[in-house]
Amino acid sequence: MSRARPLRSIFAWPLAIFVAGLAGLVIALTGDGWRDAASWAALSAPVAASVWAMRSRRT
Repeated sequence: MSRARPLRSIFAWPLAIFVAGLAGLVIALTGDGWRDAASWAALSAPVAASVWAMRSRRT
């Protein structure tokens, strides 16, 4: 039987992806200019994580 992992290690990456997405949405709504680029970068994190998860699942 495998050893139990603490909740912090289980939810660390999902929480980081959530925070990046939320920050991207807030940044996108609050301004223009450099904030547009920052919001695109932050909102690409969940997409990149999903693509990575789908690719690693295939192999």
